[in-house]
Amino acid sequence: MRLERAAIARLTCSACSTIGPMRGALILLAFAASAAACDRKQPREGIAGSSAAPNTPPASGANRCNLVPLPLRRPQPERLVAIGDVHGDLAATRSALKAAGAIDDSDNWIGGKLVVVQTGDVLDRGDDEQAILDLLFVLEGKAKAAGGELILLLGNHELMNAAGDFRYVTPRSRNAFGDRVAALKPGGEYAKKLAAYDVVTIVGDTVFAHAGPVGPFATQLEEVNMSSRCWLDGQGGSGYEPPIAMTSEDSPVWTRAYGMETADCDAAKAAMTAIGVKRIVVGHTVQEKINSVCDGAVWRIDVGLAKLYDGPIEVLEVYPTPRVIQGTR
Repeated sequence: MRLERAAIARLTCSACSTIGPMRGALILLAFAASAAACDRKQPREGIAGSSAAPNTPPASGANRCNLVPLPLRRPQPERLVAIGDVHGDLAATRSALKAAGAIDDSDNWIGGKLVVVQTGDVLDRGDDEQAILDLLFVLEGKAKAAGGELILLLGNHELMNAAGDFRYVTPRSRNAFGDRVAALKPGGEYAKKLAAYDVVTIVGDTVFAHAGPVGPFATQLEEVNMSSRCWLDGQGGSGYEPPIAMTSEDSPVWTRAYGMETADCDAAKAAMTAIGVKRIVVGHTVQEKINSVCDGAVWRIDVGLAKLYDGPIEVLEVYPTPRVIQGTR
């Protein structure tokens, strides 16, 4: 909870200048309402009270996991597009995919060899979580058949749900997935499906993560990916202790180093040097519009696509040349 409260405090000072008075106020109210859930004795976020440090080894159990690692690095495709947080809004998800040139009105993959990266946080804050995941799982296969790829990443809200933190679930979504607890707990039906995806991936000269690699995490990408996947798959060791991505507020799903009004460009430069990339693309922190900082090295693509935020439909074409593509609701 410490991270969300800190975010509220920072947004109080910067929301109006960063995302405009009206949307800033709406977002502040949304964060405050979410934070208030703690007082109703809802499950707390996994990072609260955590003593884990950024260079702490991944949770035990990852070394015994039988999942096959996914490729951390993929070659530069002909065209590359990134989509930020969709938070349970199926209509906005479809609009974003259409803006990217990935699908048509019938959910057919029309992108050919297009590669799309969705940077996590499909879950929570909206009513259509299961429908979005099911759609993305189907599109993943359609993209592959056409020579393209849909790359899904894990956000903090996917890991929070697996940890039993449902404070951000809407009333209409409480019964999603049949038995939500059983489906999303480590080893559950949908948790195992989510275990097919990484926290961080590299495509060409760009690294993608929900919040971004910072500090020692930039040299632990494989470990972060595998510990998270193995935990979701139910292979996380005794007691299903959450992985480092969940427990450290500096992890690639939690850090605010790149998302706030003043980004940590020194950290970005160090991370890009360690990883060997030219660019970082992140979601996680709501922006008024897709924008770049650090001389174009860091792109922030969470524009509040979900109904809760009522942000614009925007996606980022990363390659061949970074540009913002606007869609319609």
